[in-house]
Amino acid sequence: MKKMAIWKRISVFLTRVSNGWVALTALVIFGLFIGLVLPLQSAQARAGMPGAGSPDMSLLYSADDLYRMAQTYGEPGRAFYIRARFTFDLIWPLVYVFFLGTATSWVNRKAFAENSPWHLTNLAPLVSGLFDYLENLCVSLVMFRYPAHTSVLDIIAPLFTLAKWVMLGGSFFLLIAGIVLAIFRSRSTTH
Repeated sequence: MKKMAIWKRISVFLTRVSNGWVALTALVIFGLFIGLVLPLQSAQARAGMPGAGSPDMSLLYSADDLYRMAQTYGEPGRAFYIRARFTFDLIWPLVYVFFLGTATSWVNRKAFAENSPWHLTNLAPLVSGLFDYLENLCVSLVMFRYPAHTSVLDIIAPLFTLAKWVMLGGSFFLLIAGIVLAIFRSRSTTH
């Protein structure tokens, strides 16, 4: 028997545990988080880091932009930013990865044949979450060390941010495409 790659085993496991109830539970948690937790976190961020924007909400920024944000935040704002990355932002990626991973896995079972390589698209949310954590770590270290410059991390943090947004957007696109394909597949088998 061939040994399966770890990423393939993760995809298969995610597909196996993702039924309609699990995906629905993940959707409810995701919805509650968006409706209740994110607005509160946004309000706290505006109060704690006024007027500077946030690296993790930006699509593109440079190392210079990151240092400008750090300067504008001031010491209290930087402390708030770091605290938020190691409280709220430890949980948020888990929430969206749980929703997108289980929903995509469940939809893919309906959209594709059992042995289709398209089932591996359920890994895209996990990659997005990984980039999110890497971004948070890099930016937090830059904020912590400011005004000292943190070479390399200040350059790769924006790359992790961009990769996070590309993978997250791609994850939503793959979920929607899977839903559309599942509907077409369902209709073609009933006719």
